[in-house]
Amino acid sequence: MTEKEESNHSAEVGTVRSLQETPTWALATVCFFFVAVSMFLERLINLLSIRLKKNRKTSLLEALEKLKSVLMVLGFMSLMLNVTEGEVSNICIPIRYANRMLPCRKTISLHDNDNDEDDEDDEDDDHHDNFFHHCSKGKTSLISQEGLTQLSFFIFVLACMHILYNLAVVLLGMAKMRKWKLWEKETQTVEYLTSNDPNRFRMTRDTTFARRHLSSWTETSIQLWIKCFFRQFFNSVAKIDYLTLRHGFIFAHLSSNNAFNFQKYIHRSLHEDFKTIVGISPLMWLTVVIFMLLDVYGWRVYFYMSFVPLIVVLVIGTKLEMIVAKMAVTIKEHNNVIRGSPLVEPNDKHFWFSNPRFLLSILHYTLFLNTFEMAFFVWITWQFGINSCYHDNREIIITRIVLAVTVQVLSSYITLPLYALVTQMGSSYKRVILEEQIANVFRQWHGRVRVKRKTEKTPERNNDNDNNGDIDLGESPTQSEVANDFGSLGRQPQILQEIPVHNQTER
Repeated sequence: MTEKEESNHSAEVGTVRSLQETPTWALATVCFFFVAVSMFLERLINLLSIRLKKNRKTSLLEALEKLKSVLMVLGFMSLMLNVTEGEVSNICIPIRYANRMLPCRKTISLHDNDNDEDDEDDEDDDHHDNFFHHCSKGKTSLISQEGLTQLSFFIFVLACMHILYNLAVVLLGMAKMRKWKLWEKETQTVEYLTSNDPNRFRMTRDTTFARRHLSSWTETSIQLWIKCFFRQFFNSVAKIDYLTLRHGFIFAHLSSNNAFNFQKYIHRSLHEDFKTIVGISPLMWLTVVIFMLLDVYGWRVYFYMSFVPLIVVLVIGTKLEMIVAKMAVTIKEHNNVIRGSPLVEPNDKHFWFSNPRFLLSILHYTLFLNTFEMAFFVWITWQFGINSCYHDNREIIITRIVLAVTVQVLSSYITLPLYALVTQMGSSYKRVILEEQIANVFRQWHGRVRVKRKTEKTPERNNDNDNNGDIDLGESPTQSEVANDFGSLGRQPQILQEIPVHNQTER
């Protein structure tokens, strides 16, 4: 092709201008817009971090940091695609390999050229591709620059959907647990203490907890699984379940003190679990690559994949309901008559592989698959339109959207809060959460001492030689202060048993 022909061809397809031929006002306007948006988002994240740090939301702050790391990885991937798109598009492969495992039938019909003898139109198409991709005759680019640009758009969409889906997990989970806060307040009323009198004897089958989970038609394991499967859709966490599990947790890990705030503990436990859900592991990225490889026309991989998250979420929800039901069965088998409230026994044996965290790992992987499914649908619609070859079957499209939304609602509003509650029935508890409460008590002591010193105008005492540079927090807390501050924690934590506590009269 001569220079004249090339200039005529460029005039037909439209001139591509570089920055040397771009007005400075246009360049400055675009740069100002992207800089302003980036600075706004960065400032918004910093304000959120400051707010979480101020409110001592340590778990959510760590989750935010992990989310920032995920976004940094996605941004770095997008940057690498933009920088190396020229070199990648210059990689040439034979056309016969480029026509295999295509995602659309239209592409196959346009580029199906496996015969040794090409017609004149195919030669023109090959010459057109070779001109733009710098490949020899019979070869084409591995991925065009346009394809790499579209792939970078997919990374952007995946990042946005990852943020939105994780935000939905937190908001829906907190909305579900709002009712539990009212139940927690009810445990401090006289009516609750009277109805759960520890000196009261009752038949096990007559308790509300046993009547909810045991009946004549759930005597077999299969019948119990069926009942638990449907229970997760209707009143998945009843008040009697919450109160019974609360009583069993306090009795096993703390004491019989009824002042412990179990709802707040679960709330922080959910934040701890959220740190795991935010991340994207290498196995998840490998899954993305595998599904992109299998996205071949006629295989309908994404349609079948959309059922996997729903099935997994339903199985996990059923298993969690089964754990609670099995506890009721165990109580009935061991005792026909109980004293006080039904007492469940926390134990890791209730969970698969005796590992409560295993359920969270499966749920994390499932939520990512659902996020990827929705991100892929949004990206295809944005880049190629609703009438593209990816959306040739409208019934399948509607099914995929309905399944993705259903899985997100079920996992965020039902399954994950249910997991946060039932996982407390393991053999151990999350000491980190209780240590945060202990640290808050120390901060309250320090604040009271500072206020008292300012009120009484006590002169500062210089004890640098005695404490070797340690900060003087003022007077030691009294024994009554210890009892009041840790009354809500049950028995005294081990960390405080090693700290000597003095009375005011001893000094």
